Amino acid sequence: MPDRAMGRIANRVRAARTARGWSQAELADAAGVSRPSVARVEAGEDVNTGTLRSICEVLGLELNLMPSQLP
Repeated sequence: MPDRAMGRIANRVRAARTARGWSQAELADAAGVSRPSVARVEAGEDVNTGTLRSICEVLGLELNLMPSQLP
């Protein structure tokens, strides 16, 4: 089950992607990640921090990890 922080990130990534009119595959290509990785981010599932950083960078989203959000 996704945690609240990942759920918020998922919603922001999905909103930014759809605002650009991109499919998950187009975002994946632009970010240099796989389409299933984009789907996992948008589902709020755990992903590699580098993958999440690449996706956020392409979308112009700032990724801030606060110590309280780390395991």
